[in-house]
Amino acid sequence: MDALNEARELTVGEATKRGVAGLITDVEKCGPVAVARHGRRVVAVVPMSRLTELAEAAADLSELAKSAAAPGRLTSFDDVLAAFGHTRESLAAVEDDDSLDG
Repeated sequence: MDALNEARELTVGEATKRGVAGLITDVEKCGPVAVARHGRRVVAVVPMSRLTELAEAAADLSELAKSAAAPGRLTSFDDVLAAFGHTRESLAAVEDDDSLDG
């Protein structure tokens, strides 16, 4: 499941009526909430744990990209997997993307 595509959507007016406390309760109970203005999603409210995971993944990818981009340096797929704490076997054990969303 792609958490943001599956997020419950509210209009700005609905989000305003829910208020901050209501939005927080919704996210804690049901997961991410997307807020749309004129039919276009403009903001998402996500659990802090998910935001932290995304920030850590972005930092890992940035560091990996820097090391892989060094002149004359090749990075193997196995080295990339190891950088993220995986092996080919651990990836093979993953049934589908749903298990990665937590």
